[in-house]
Amino acid sequence: MVFRIAAVAALAFSFAGVASAQTQWDAAHPRRDEVNDRLSNQNSRIHQEVHEGEMSHAQAMKLHRDDRQIRHEERLMASQDRSHLTKQEQRTLNQQENHVSKKIGQ
Repeated sequence: MVFRIAAVAALAFSFAGVASAQTQWDAAHPRRDEVNDRLSNQNSRIHQEVHEGEMSHAQAMKLHRDDRQIRHEERLMASQDRSHLTKQEQRTLNQQENHVSKKIGQ
C-alpha cells in the first residue's frame, strides 16, 4: 500500500514537472523576440496614428485585433516547438505583420 501511494505521488510530481516545463516559454528566443518587437512597434504606430487623427478608433481596433491574432499564432507556434519558432514560422508571421503594417498610415 505504501509503495502504491509513493508511486502515485511520484507520477503526479512528474506530470507537474512536465506541465511547468511546457508553460515556461523562452520569449527571448531571437526569432520570437523579433516577431514580438515588431508587434510592439506596430502597436505604437497605431496609437500614434489615432493620436494624430490620421486613423479612426474603429480602424485602430481592427488593426489591434489583427495584431492580437498574430501574437496568438506566434504563441501557438512556439508552444509546439519548445518555445521556439522555426525560420518558416518566423517568415509566415513576418508576412502577416507586413500586411498589417501596410494598413498603418494609409
